[in-house]
Amino acid sequence: MTAKNAFYAQSGGVTAVINASASGVIETARQHPDKIANVYAGRNGIIGALTEDLIDTSAESAEDIAALKHTPSGGFGSCRYKLKSLEANKREYERLIEVFKAHNIGYFFYNGGGDSADTCYKVSQLSEKMGFPVQAIHVPKTVDNDLPITDNCPGFGSVAKYIAVSTLEASYDVRSMAATSTKIFVIEVMGRHAGWIAAAGALVEDNGIPVVTLFPEVEFDQEKFLASVKAKVEEHGYCTIVVSEGCHWPDGKFLAEQGTRDSFGHAQLGGAAPVVANMIKDALGYKFHWAVADYLQRAARHLASESDVEQAYALGKAAVEKALEGKNSIMPTVVRESSSPYKWSIGEAPLSEVANVEKMMPMDFISDDGFGITAKCKEYLYPLIKGEAYPPYKETGMPDYVTLKGVAVPRKLGDFEL
Repeated sequence: MTAKNAFYAQSGGVTAVINASASGVIETARQHPDKIANVYAGRNGIIGALTEDLIDTSAESAEDIAALKHTPSGGFGSCRYKLKSLEANKREYERLIEVFKAHNIGYFFYNGGGDSADTCYKVSQLSEKMGFPVQAIHVPKTVDNDLPITDNCPGFGSVAKYIAVSTLEASYDVRSMAATSTKIFVIEVMGRHAGWIAAAGALVEDNGIPVVTLFPEVEFDQEKFLASVKAKVEEHGYCTIVVSEGCHWPDGKFLAEQGTRDSFGHAQLGGAAPVVANMIKDALGYKFHWAVADYLQRAARHLASESDVEQAYALGKAAVEKALEGKNSIMPTVVRESSSPYKWSIGEAPLSEVANVEKMMPMDFISDDGFGITAKCKEYLYPLIKGEAYPPYKETGMPDYVTLKGVAVPRKLGDFEL
């Protein structure tokens, strides 16, 4: 049987380790030239497939593909482009299959979060109906850590490490100045519906830092919150606040809601930190500083978690291996076997059970007062941030990240308007 080509694409918000998954996919595929002739990557994610803008990864050297493992962000470009139902986006799904047919693509590796899992699932369904079977494997990725079934998601461990360390360092700064200056530091982290990243910030309490954490899973109670902050400042002289961007009032409105919507129809958020900081200033009079981690948290490859890098690569590798075993419409997963010592293995989940399912923080991970984390949560988090996997550095002192050539595959079809 003639070897078919594979298509790989990165989706949604990128991470410090998504390129490690790309490296795992491409390096593993190159080990099986009898079954996978080449890996084509979508330039800017799934848009690259729709517009037939494919990148020929065979033009990239083995050294550069290996260097992806220590390079942050999306080496092939990503996008936020949601494909909805087969009925609503029939034209787009049929175009995908048309492009796959034109380029003899029999494997589809989609590296992303919940929306991309859904797209991957639908492609596997439609390809069968159209008489051109494509093995669709979802490679998990999301800093939000909200994909179901898998113990954790590549990208989360590194953002958790960055937030935990950055919150600790900033808290030390505030502590040193609290007697005559700033008493409050507020850091806003990502997490629209799930508070996993905020929980990582709460780990600083194990270093003696007074911290109040605001989770999306807990309705915001202003009176209770201010009382907690006041008590900590009176006891310690200062307090750190970790607020998830998805923190919301009892009526469901986000503290940070701007009244605008993104391309997915989600409320655009940005500004929970200043809202909280000014609330404290107005009620308690404490001087404050605030910061929004934003892109810094998800791009911080210089402080990546070793386990996160290893798992990101392993899941990319497993995606190819499972496809070669004949698997379809699945997602390789991380299975936790032990927390101490930390041991994990690779499992798998059907995409029918992954698509459109969000995994929130379990309530037994959140302290009774709603402002902290439990011992059970810490047992879960610490293994994921353990170990360092520093990138190589140039003589200039800057990290030695790779930029790929991005050589285009010749087009075979007409233009397609998005």
